[in-house]
Amino acid sequence: MNHLLLIILVIAVLLQLLKRESGALIITLTLVVLAVVGRLMGSSLLAVLLLLGAVGVAVCGLPAIRQQWLSPKLLALFKSVAPKVSETERVALEAGTVGWDGELFSGQPDWNRLLSNPDKGLSKEERAFLKKQCSVAAGMCDGWEISVERADLPGDLWKYLKKEKFFGMIIPQQYGGLGFSAKAQSAVLQKLAFNDTLMVVVGVPNSLGPGELLLKYGTEEQKNYYLPRLADGREIPCFGLTAPRAGSDATSIPDVGVVCRQEVDGEEVLGIRLSFEKRWITLAPIATVVGLAFRMFDPEGLLGDTDDIGITCALIPRDTEGLEIGRRHYPIGAPFMNGPLRAKDLFIPLDWIIGGPRMAGQGWRMLVECLSVGRCITLPSGASGCGRYVTGYAGGFTRIRRQFNMPVAEMEGVQAPLARIAAQAYIARATVRHTANMIDAGEKPAVPSAILKSQLTEFQRQMLIDAMDVHGGKAVTLGPRNYLGLSYAATATSITVEGANIMTRSLMIFGQGAVRCHPWVLPELEAANSDNLSAFDKAIFSHIGMVAGNAARAFSAGLGLPMEQTPLPGEAQVYGWAVNRYSAAFALLADAAMASLGASLKQREMLSARLADMLSNLYMTTMVLKHWHETRGVQAEEALFRYSCEWLLYRTEQAMVELLENLPGRGLARGLKMLVMPFGRSRKLPSDDLTRTIAEAVSTDSALRRFLLEDTWQEQAKGQKNNPLARYNHLLEENPRATELYRRVDKAYAKGELPNQALHPEERFACALDKGILSQEEYDFMQGYEAEVLEMLTVDDFALNELARNKSKVIWHNGKPKTMPKPIH
Repeated sequence: MNHLLLIILVIAVLLQLLKRESGALIITLTLVVLAVVGRLMGSSLLAVLLLLGAVGVAVCGLPAIRQQWLSPKLLALFKSVAPKVSETERVALEAGTVGWDGELFSGQPDWNRLLSNPDKGLSKEERAFLKKQCSVAAGMCDGWEISVERADLPGDLWKYLKKEKFFGMIIPQQYGGLGFSAKAQSAVLQKLAFNDTLMVVVGVPNSLGPGELLLKYGTEEQKNYYLPRLADGREIPCFGLTAPRAGSDATSIPDVGVVCRQEVDGEEVLGIRLSFEKRWITLAPIATVVGLAFRMFDPEGLLGDTDDIGITCALIPRDTEGLEIGRRHYPIGAPFMNGPLRAKDLFIPLDWIIGGPRMAGQGWRMLVECLSVGRCITLPSGASGCGRYVTGYAGGFTRIRRQFNMPVAEMEGVQAPLARIAAQAYIARATVRHTANMIDAGEKPAVPSAILKSQLTEFQRQMLIDAMDVHGGKAVTLGPRNYLGLSYAATATSITVEGANIMTRSLMIFGQGAVRCHPWVLPELEAANSDNLSAFDKAIFSHIGMVAGNAARAFSAGLGLPMEQTPLPGEAQVYGWAVNRYSAAFALLADAAMASLGASLKQREMLSARLADMLSNLYMTTMVLKHWHETRGVQAEEALFRYSCEWLLYRTEQAMVELLENLPGRGLARGLKMLVMPFGRSRKLPSDDLTRTIAEAVSTDSALRRFLLEDTWQEQAKGQKNNPLARYNHLLEENPRATELYRRVDKAYAKGELPNQALHPEERFACALDKGILSQEEYDFMQGYEAEVLEMLTVDDFALNELARNKSKVIWHNGKPKTMPKPIH
């Protein structure tokens, strides 16, 4: 009997090899191996049952046989449980490209695909702009003046930004723009991120808006007119998408445009009559040209037979009759120009549609295709840049702030948040940089854009919370000296806009990725919708084979068996193996969740969010590994690299545990847990030794601190505004000498060589000079050093009526600002 079964099995496997049916082949061979193991363990019955199962799978794996009876039943079952994909969802799914995110979804990532596109850095022109123009702009920026006294950028800064074409970074040189790469655009925004208002003002025109839409979809006439004017600031753009009742669900836009004929200057013109109300539109109060998204209808059939044409995007000049523009909102913490747009029965010609009449109804596709690039850059770059400044501020402050005769940076309670800030800044920098590098290579990463936006702005919030904690009273007292408080308040904006983080994490990352990035789900859906049995048969059995392969890989890796090699340097190899393991586990769990919950997974947002967390943390881990692979680490960077990878992988496993604990099918969950975690949890948080090493490095004048602060604004040139980062850097350069002198004086005081009443450092230094403990030169050095330390520790105070005068610039009446500073633009 066994011989007969083996003969049948061999014939079936050979036939599958000839047919290249890998899915059934993998399962067949797996069952054969298990049968052999069972026989060796003395269980003949188990071996026979497994062998019979192998034969069954092998025979069913032959397309000619299974398509007669098995595949039609699977197709009917699939159609009954698969989610229905609407037209708007289909457009979103087809937008952008699938790259490294698809590799992670496969469960068997091809590292060569990630590493084959090395980061070659910025061009000479881009680096010069970053060094000169960005530093000049930064030096003209005073956060307190902008946020409290003016509620706008100063006029000379607006003029400089226009003159140097900050608003034309993405516009090609042939249209008068700078034609910068995505990496350069990101680097500029990171350097300007010490001030949220400045970063937003520069970022938005280079992100989702008329410029990007015109570049890709505009008519030649529209490009030739608008792009040069956008590049040099003659035109200030905004884009009206969000409405009071349409926020995260952009497809529910209630604003309407009706095709009609209207007499204009004595001539009948075919156009659109618009009625809309938009809110929270960045740059709207000062915009000279408005991009607008609306639903377009043609009830009279003037353009064809279709009544509901769909979402459409158009350009409207500011001076168009009927456009209500100029009022503003007041964003918390960062009063960048932001406001409402309104109109009732405003008429525009059809030619004002972006791309002309041929692009009517194509607005949703236009928006989602461009959003994937803009969302990858602006807010993630702001978060990364903010993290680098926060690292510099927190490291500097905790080193000069002394308590109990020691810097607070030496206290372990402070070292933990310091290391956490540095790691999150390091992860954000690597993730933004290498994703921008993908964009420069031609990718439009839709799913990674959602990962970057949600994860890195959450990092930004946590880094600012940690920085506020270690600064204590210095950071909670507002005034010109407070370089953290306003950014802390403004973080809510980054969390909310361009896809609120709750929605992005719960719905978008896994919801879009499960269909778009999975190797077989989209082909299955397309085959099912078209009733293409042959295509469905191929997709479903390839999918089954992938599930079997991922189960085997995840289980063997969980047992600690060696996995395939990765092309990573020695110390990174172990983390590469971990990524492979958790990628296989993620892919298996994703398939299990989709198969067991079907269309209802859309509503199980907490489960979807945990799958999104697994994918997000794996993606960020690989970006850190790519950075490490392509650079020569500075001293102490290995500790930061290890901390970052271990922290991200711990979060990956934590999300996996929470998913398994909450998966509705408890029997399935227990079986999956045995596969992906046969010995239970294996990841730990980074060690205290790594934490101490990182905290020491970022709070001293070290190579690691200098690396983390690369391309930030660190200058303190004559005539420029006060730069706290420059002052901290200078203090840390002098700190080793000051520390030795502190030690000498404190030791003398402890021995009773100095008067007991000499409590202030300045008094002790004076007494130490009198006693010969300090030389005159050492005394002068410490007096200057201590004066600078005191300045950096000091907070602002105001006359009783001074703040009331400042606040009178914004008087709220019936929910609307009655008076505001006049914008300079």
